[in-house]
Amino acid sequence: MIRTAILLAAGAGVRFWPYNVVRNKCAFPIANVPAIRRLSDDLAALGVTRQVVVVGAGEASIRAALRGAAAEIVFARQARPDGTAAAALLGAASIDDDLLVVAGDIVTDRANLAALRDRFERDRPLAAALVQPLGAESSLDWLIPFVDNGVLHGVEGHSRDGDRRFCGVYAFRPEALPFLRDNPALVRVGVGGMPPVDAEIVQSLQMMVDEGERVATVDAPGFHVDLDKPWHILEANARVIDAMAAALDGDRIDPTARVHDGADIRGRLILGPGAEIGNRAVVEGDLWLGAGAKALNGAIIQGRAVVGRETVLRDYCLIGAHSSLGARGIYGHGAEFSGVALDTVYCYHYCEIWGVVGMAVDFGAATVCGNLRFDDRATVWRINGRPEIPTTAANAAYFGDFCRTGVNAIIMPGRRLGAYSICGPGVILRDDLPDRAMVMVEQQVTTRPWGPERYGW
Repeated sequence: MIRTAILLAAGAGVRFWPYNVVRNKCAFPIANVPAIRRLSDDLAALGVTRQVVVVGAGEASIRAALRGAAAEIVFARQARPDGTAAAALLGAASIDDDLLVVAGDIVTDRANLAALRDRFERDRPLAAALVQPLGAESSLDWLIPFVDNGVLHGVEGHSRDGDRRFCGVYAFRPEALPFLRDNPALVRVGVGGMPPVDAEIVQSLQMMVDEGERVATVDAPGFHVDLDKPWHILEANARVIDAMAAALDGDRIDPTARVHDGADIRGRLILGPGAEIGNRAVVEGDLWLGAGAKALNGAIIQGRAVVGRETVLRDYCLIGAHSSLGARGIYGHGAEFSGVALDTVYCYHYCEIWGVVGMAVDFGAATVCGNLRFDDRATVWRINGRPEIPTTAANAAYFGDFCRTGVNAIIMPGRRLGAYSICGPGVILRDDLPDRAMVMVEQQVTTRPWGPERYGW
């Protein structure tokens, strides 16, 4: 059986901005667990307990995310971002067994990892790859496999055709490593395509096919999301919370947790030590409430939600379904929040936020996200200068780490605020705000004499 995996976590993640500024995107939390930690633990549960993690940009965040993991972990540093094939080869330098290679920025069902491993161990091809139907996504955005009856016949980057995409999960026999070593650093593309100079694993698979080797493919039986761009965070978070709910078999309430008789509970409760649900709180779905977290005085949780330790929901705040809130946050009177928030987010009162919020963000009172356009269309984004229309959450707002807003700030659909930025009071933010920038409104004031004489006295 495969006992070794290489986790690839060296990329800069520039398409993930603004959440790649203070961390590697593989360390971004989904349902309050870093993506790469979730992968590592799932692999360990499948018996893949030897793990080599290839790091580069944001190495410290990856090491912190994996601290205390169940697997035996070794780190290998990729000095230059030369591509996934080069990273995999670096990780495999001292390995002479079958191995898995897994992109660290994916959120995938454990069943997908098991299905690929089982097919590889049963049929013994030179290599195997996990693939997934495209659905609503465009083939122009992904590395595309051409498959016939579970066997790979070709690869094309950003193809005009194809009905599947690679998922970033592969299995290799040791004899496959020379194909990684001899990768030409140019993935095959269609006429008119312009590939970057990058050694992609999928091109090594193409080389195997060209030389008559058998490469198996496995359609992912469970959910799978690639954390490539910011809107994928919301998609991955919802998929994971639904999977967590499907695995529940009842309430799990710590003996020190408290639930008030006046609370309205309509879902299953997973309450950590010292967690509390107070009077008039409304819980309309399954709720994971971390240690010391509280839902008090009429807080409303509209559906399944994950709330981190010591976070407080109170005074008739409204938390949307499939929301994930980090640790030590405050959501207070009249605040409405739906989406993903990391640790120490303050949404004290009279806010309306839908989207993704980084660490230690402070919302001024009455900050509002305009998430619906007058034409009811999705917002066109620019990712590295290229126009794209997200398949989900195009009109959500995306707040980078350590940013803040002033009172009455309005964030227009699909806008991003960079890390360490400030959107000042009364600003209507129509364009993305760069990192380390502050935008303010200059008010024109007119002062005139006025008094009772104006009324004829």
